[in-house]
Amino acid sequence: MIKVEWFYWLCGAIFLAVAVLTLADRTNAKRYGSAAFWGLLGAAFVYSTFVVHKTAPAWVLGLAVIAMALLVATGRLGRGTTPGPTRAEQEAGADRFGNRLFVPALTIPVVVIIFAVGLAKIHTGGRPLLEKSSETLIGLGVAAITAVLIGFVMLRPKSPLAPLNEGRRLLEAIGWAAVLPQMLATLGQLFVAAGVGTQVGRITENVLPGNSLIGGVIVYCVGMALFTIVMGNAFAAFPIMTAAIGYPVLVQHFHGDAAAVFAIGMLAGFCGTLCTPMAANFNIVPAALLEMKDKYGPIKAQIPTAIPLLACNIILMYALAF
Repeated sequence: MIKVEWFYWLCGAIFLAVAVLTLADRTNAKRYGSAAFWGLLGAAFVYSTFVVHKTAPAWVLGLAVIAMALLVATGRLGRGTTPGPTRAEQEAGADRFGNRLFVPALTIPVVVIIFAVGLAKIHTGGRPLLEKSSETLIGLGVAAITAVLIGFVMLRPKSPLAPLNEGRRLLEAIGWAAVLPQMLATLGQLFVAAGVGTQVGRITENVLPGNSLIGGVIVYCVGMALFTIVMGNAFAAFPIMTAAIGYPVLVQHFHGDAAAVFAIGMLAGFCGTLCTPMAANFNIVPAALLEMKDKYGPIKAQIPTAIPLLACNIILMYALAF
């Protein structure tokens, strides 16, 4: 059986390698703090396996997270000045390879689909080939490795460490925001466990006009967008707002179609994704990849679309779900 934890170990190994490369980069004035940050993150990916299997204490991970937060708070992360490809080299490569440059990137969704749809059904020796409920993640890990190998064959970089060096440059450009997805996913679980959704529901009962369907729709959709802005992830906002408004008010009280309410509610949450730097993968990473002078440029460009799109989702939910 292929297990998903193998790919978590690979992620940890990559972060540890980035830590070593950062430590060796004398152009980074804060290389010790940066190396410690990425090293702790890499070690956490590996150590977490033992925590999940209850063979190691979880408090060690807590200390690691606190140490990483202190490194960020005290400004210990920095960037090196090791030069990457020049603009002329990038343009020459684009002219040479043309649209073939998209092949490694397009390989990723193709391989993921093959794993999630095809290989997920294969069994060997009475056991599934892929770990149950992790088929898509395993496919993503294999797809990433496949894409790197295809990139090597196509581009033939001078150094075998080219992917790690470029990955390190990107991580340094993004900084601590690279770990936001993991942090925010944890925050969402904490909110649910703490009963935030229930409390939001109680507050909303005192704000909503009595028996107002349109009021409930607006609060649910706008709440999804606002919680997504705060948490950076519509999937983290979904259980909170659905427990507070979506299910008890819109589905149970107003007898809305659950599929339509929840699907459009997620779309409303994605409107918040367009407006927040907390959604680092969508808004901060592109700015770093494109080397934009304004790291909030994508957000500023997306807000004029996000607001009317949120209004459209409110209208659609009101018209189609009831």
